[in-house]
Amino acid sequence: MILDHFRLDGKVAVVTGASQGIGRGIALGLAEAGADVVLASRTRADLEEVAASIVATGRRAHVVETDVMHTDQLERLVDETVGTLGRLDVLVNNAGGTGPRPAMETSERMFEKALRFNVTAPFLLSQRAARAMVDTAGEGSIVNISSRSSDMVMTSFVAYGTAKAALNMMTRNLAAELAPRVRVNAISVGGVATQGLAVVLTDDALRAEYEAGTPMRRPGRPEDIACAALYLASPAASWVTGKVLQVDGGVEAPAIAVPVPPLEPSVG
Repeated sequence: MILDHFRLDGKVAVVTGASQGIGRGIALGLAEAGADVVLASRTRADLEEVAASIVATGRRAHVVETDVMHTDQLERLVDETVGTLGRLDVLVNNAGGTGPRPAMETSERMFEKALRFNVTAPFLLSQRAARAMVDTAGEGSIVNISSRSSDMVMTSFVAYGTAKAALNMMTRNLAAELAPRVRVNAISVGGVATQGLAVVLTDDALRAEYEAGTPMRRPGRPEDIACAALYLASPAASWVTGKVLQVDGGVEAPAIAVPVPPLEPSVG
């Protein structure tokens, strides 16, 4: 049966940023497909709630409180996954994000933090996970959660957009080097109804503008991204690597723009 190719029975997945939103949706989706899931984020209480939902599906869940900005915690995440569940098959690099800010107000610290959070941390974790995958399972799949801001010009997102564009290129380069044992793909996500989009979705005028600018006339849902992640993580995508899959409601231009002040001559 073709649906069997989407099953993850007997496999172990790690999902970062799994405590809420897209990460939570992906973790639950992988568990429903048969995977045991290691949940990583900075907030243990939220992770425990997700773990309880996974256990209710009959799968195992293991919580590892993790700040992906610290390399030693990334190493501990992989070590604890293998030590507790015996193998590693799937990594979803979901943790990331940087708030909007006009380019001329973006500090050096903010720009470099965006790169560390959205590119460097996924790279370092992918290195360690790929080694563990090959050593314990013989093969594996890495799914990076990117953003349409990586390839569409969006005002106030210079740090985030630049970082996610780098994540896309990292995905393609890693895929070439790690094939055929470890597949590496990314999902370029549009606007999803999570906490990050709340300021738009809770304002009637902004929501109407957003929906009018989206061909599918609605924001994404976490399960929309979870379905794509399951495909890329599963044997169904066994001939897919180095690709960036756009899951965005059909947008080809920003559905809504963040206003920025014009650049004027300095006074005095």
